[in-house]
Amino acid sequence: MSKNLLERRAATRAVLTAAILGAAAGAGGGCAELAPPRQCAAPHHPPPGQNGGGGGPDAGGRGGRLPTALSLLPATRRVGLAGRGGLLRAGEPDENSHLPYGIMSNLCLEHYLKVFRSQLNISSVSDQDAYRAGLQPVSQWKAYGLNGYPGFIFIPNPFLPGCQRHWVKQCLKLYPQKPNVCNLDLHMAPEKTIDLWGQSTEQLRRKGSSKWEPRSLLEKLRWVTLGYHYNWDTKKYSANHHTPFPSDLAFLSEQVAAACGFRGFQAQAGILNYYHFDSSLGIHVDESELDHSRPLLSFSFGQSSIFLLGGLKREEAPTAMFMHSGDIMVMSGFSRLLYHAVPRVLPNPEGTALPSCLDQALPSDLPVGSVIELSSDEDWQVCAKYLQSSRINMTIRQVLAEGQKFPEESGTNGKGQAASEDSHHQENSRAKRHKPNPDS
Repeated sequence: MSKNLLERRAATRAVLTAAILGAAAGAGGGCAELAPPRQCAAPHHPPPGQNGGGGGPDAGGRGGRLPTALSLLPATRRVGLAGRGGLLRAGEPDENSHLPYGIMSNLCLEHYLKVFRSQLNISSVSDQDAYRAGLQPVSQWKAYGLNGYPGFIFIPNPFLPGCQRHWVKQCLKLYPQKPNVCNLDLHMAPEKTIDLWGQSTEQLRRKGSSKWEPRSLLEKLRWVTLGYHYNWDTKKYSANHHTPFPSDLAFLSEQVAAACGFRGFQAQAGILNYYHFDSSLGIHVDESELDHSRPLLSFSFGQSSIFLLGGLKREEAPTAMFMHSGDIMVMSGFSRLLYHAVPRVLPNPEGTALPSCLDQALPSDLPVGSVIELSSDEDWQVCAKYLQSSRINMTIRQVLAEGQKFPEESGTNGKGQAASEDSHHQENSRAKRHKPNPDS
């Protein structure tokens, strides 16, 4: 292994360690207590200067539940990296901690990154199409950006009550089915992975709280690829390994992209990542798509996580923020090719088994043409059991520009999948054979 690669990996570990430890220091200890309970419905925009007093937007304890949406980690302490070794230094409470929307120091930079409201293209998505996708009207969404990260958009849960359940069920029951590809295909016989849901439901229903219980096949699921299937060996997509992209997920993605100014977005590839409390996603950049002018869309469901948004270089320290169930992130423009990571999955901040937005059942009067489907109570019981210790992330991207074709390649594996699965995804501090998407 080259010296440069070792140095880059050491720097990456330092950045991730600094982010996690810095977040804990800023909150006075446990990462699981960084944020107070917040509603899963899209919150209202707080008046300037009213962020609950002290700390970031969701800094715990002193102001009760805060209505802010983009949950950056607390600014009550200044955290910095001293060189590549990752030495942490915590100072006095910062003079800027009163600023609205939770301004937090970037782990290496000297200035603070302010959160601001992002404008959405309300007229690009009709209310009817939003309802059909299980979303609130775009006029009711809240969207936020970060100074220093042009093209990054954070949308706190814009889903209609109960509609997150549809996407959770699809990720667990439908999308892992053939002809889609998952990590289990690489070391199990094809007949063993045909019906992961059917082979796991009873085990999940009976599952207790002991971490020593054997995991079901669904709990061993780490990734699923859709549409153009990513090749973990070559780090490329290819024309010869493509399956139909799910129409419901394509419709959802098109509405979100249009609301963010990207009409005509085509959902051509998706990677679903399945996290548990002992999972993480290493620092990486998404550059395998041939068209970088189109955004990367990220949807999160279930337990919460810390998301790190870095720079154009691997060594640049990131800004940390929370991702909660229903939250959407859009990386476009300058931010499309930024490094990012998910170093930690956390229990949802409400302190309940599931966030309250997942307790809401789907309404029976779905609009005509809705892609959202009603699910049985039995199916949701299985999904809910799974989510008590898990987080699901869907990342959707457009691979090719309009009229663009893949370059001619030789020696491409027809299945487009690696014989090995060395990846950024880790559990219990040891590398797992999980290739979580080339994006997050």
